Amino acid sequence: MIRHLGTVRRAVRGGAALGLALLAGAALAQVNRGPENILPTPAPSPTSTPLPAPAQAPAPTPTATPVIQAVPVVQPTLADLEPVMTWSLANAQALLAVIEKIDADGLIPADYQPEALRAAIAAGPGATLDAQASRSFAWLIEDVRDGRTRMSSRVQWFVVDPDVDVNPTPDVMARALASGDIAGEIAALLPTHPDYARLKAELARTPASDRVTRRLIQVNLDRWRWMQRDLGKFYLLTNVPEFQLRLTVDNEIIRSYRTIVGKPGRTATPQLAEVVEGVIFNPTWTVPQSIVKGEGLGAQLLANPARAKRENYKVTKAKDGMVYVVQQPGPNNALGLMKLDMPNEHAIFLHDTPGRHLFNLEKRALSHGCIRTERAMELAITMAILGAGMKPEDAVAIVNSGKYTRVGMNRTFPVYLTYFTMASDITGKLGRFNDLYGRDAPVLASLAAPRQAWDGQRKSTEKIIKLDNPL
Repeated sequence: MIRHLGTVRRAVRGGAALGLALLAGAALAQVNRGPENILPTPAPSPTSTPLPAPAQAPAPTPTATPVIQAVPVVQPTLADLEPVMTWSLANAQALLAVIEKIDADGLIPADYQPEALRAAIAAGPGATLDAQASRSFAWLIEDVRDGRTRMSSRVQWFVVDPDVDVNPTPDVMARALASGDIAGEIAALLPTHPDYARLKAELARTPASDRVTRRLIQVNLDRWRWMQRDLGKFYLLTNVPEFQLRLTVDNEIIRSYRTIVGKPGRTATPQLAEVVEGVIFNPTWTVPQSIVKGEGLGAQLLANPARAKRENYKVTKAKDGMVYVVQQPGPNNALGLMKLDMPNEHAIFLHDTPGRHLFNLEKRALSHGCIRTERAMELAITMAILGAGMKPEDAVAIVNSGKYTRVGMNRTFPVYLTYFTMASDITGKLGRFNDLYGRDAPVLASLAAPRQAWDGQRKSTEKIIKLDNPL
């Protein structure tokens, strides 16, 4: 099928869209059959520095596909955070053994008071052992499940991790004590994404003398713990410093796309976990008032109707004097020919762009926060097929109509805007990426400082900067 795409694209006016629909159909077939080599291998990312391939890590245990939804953040009580339960000597000794080896996950054994736990074990069963073992276990569970870095050091991190709702500390502790499988219950909270296991393997092979590399691995292991443990069966994931987007099924890349991300500073792309609710073909762009009024575009277009027509703007002046400017669908629309509808308070989304030549640049931090995506129409058609059950020929008809059309999704399709400075690139090689926004430093500082008590906060309290300008 892939061999004939060039012929299909040249055949008719709708050939390009039909070719993309066929490519999307191939992706759907691949999804139905499992991630095998139907689609061509993505080109190597020019922005990563490959590391030696780590030893093959064991595959994570399959889990049920989660549904991402809004998570009500409830302030936990002390009993939620640090319940006290009855511990046997065997269970306490098993906990101590886990703590002593938790540095394999980039965590710090001393954080969980192993010496105090060892002394309580020596003193025998009783209230002292119950209190100390419960405290050490609760602190360890918090960091394994939710991350050791507190929210104040997670710059622009607006991903709400629901894992604490699925596995609250009292439930985990009760299960562990009932089963006696302390290590198993703790391990069951670790991220399932293959990159977590790869980073652990890389940490194990990195000499203690290479403190810079080990600390970088620690930072990125912790970032995985900040996210939902299981990302789902189908999802989109972009690693901002890599300038790449992945369409992923069962944690295998089906297709990858180069991206343009936010410029450092006020327009840096925040980290989000949202849900694609629809695909918008031939979108309009409502120009933000920061441009309409702040940059004088509204007044300029009102004074120059010919320019407004030439640049495909519809300009409206309300009775109160407010000017509204909407760019109509077309190839020169600032959003290009498609937009993924993923409502969020930041007004961040994935979209096409008329400036496609910029994807040839190596460093692509050029936007006002949104993610511009190469081969966006291919992605849009693929999403319409996978997420909305649309027939390829219907998608082609919508593309060729040139009319604004929103196709709603009937399958949950999460999208993760992540920030990893050490990760597998789109070819599968573990590499390092430039710390584009300087977000490693506060995490490193947090890991170097004494552990701070977890207060249940799961979302940044930083000011929301509404980045609704694709230019």
